[in-house]
Amino acid sequence: MIKSCVTIALVPQITYGPWIFWNDLESSMEKASELGFDAIELFTPASDTIDQSELLALLAKHKLELAAVGTGAGKVIHGLTLTDPDPEIRKKAISFISDMIEFGAAFGAPAIIGSMQGNVLAGHDREKTLSWLAEALEILGEKAKKVDTFLIYEPLNRYETNLFNTLKTGSEFLETLNTKNVKLLADLFHMNIEETDLEDSIIAASQHIGHIHFADSNRKAIGLGHTAMDSVANAIKTSGYAGFISAEAFPEPNSKEAALQTIQSFNKYFR
Repeated sequence: MIKSCVTIALVPQITYGPWIFWNDLESSMEKASELGFDAIELFTPASDTIDQSELLALLAKHKLELAAVGTGAGKVIHGLTLTDPDPEIRKKAISFISDMIEFGAAFGAPAIIGSMQGNVLAGHDREKTLSWLAEALEILGEKAKKVDTFLIYEPLNRYETNLFNTLKTGSEFLETLNTKNVKLLADLFHMNIEETDLEDSIIAASQHIGHIHFADSNRKAIGLGHTAMDSVANAIKTSGYAGFISAEAFPEPNSKEAALQTIQSFNKYFR
């Protein structure tokens, strides 16, 4: 069954971005529950930011699941990426994500690699950079397997990475790996920039998709942009996807209204 999810950002160094709720974990969870969301996706500074027993109690109290955990703070706070030319930085990046995998796994939730994938830097060889990414995903994919979860890799738009920008190229890369425990994140905002046909891309990559980010063409809540959501939703359902659809969108005009718009759109297309 497809489930609804809303994002919560708890990183003090970030004051604006594509997350619906901000800063106050319990208040955010209470609001998410009241609106009828099934789950939350967390963006935290580190794996030990939230006490596990506290989070477990809050999830039970508000009848929510933890859908996924983001790793972007590793880049935002520490400047770590999996494709940095410095092997020590790559090692630290792998360690940071590994800890996030363990944190999420305690709740059955995968970790997401987005900005921490990095870029091919000017003057550096693309194939060498991709070999670093592959090496990291092999290690982290198997780490996730050991703790009974999977890892999520997110193709980003061209303005955020020059590695892989489409579900097709992301899928082709995953198929070169030995680990089979890495899945793709289909982010509708990034896809609106990069994909020729969102529906065809979703169907073609369906076997690799493990998570979906629910945001309109302008990265606001679905329904506030020009994404042709009827056909996209039909493709998601036709593909057999049965995971979480998570609102990684700007809190505009404010968190409450963005969350309400999201759950109403989710219910329209998937309930």
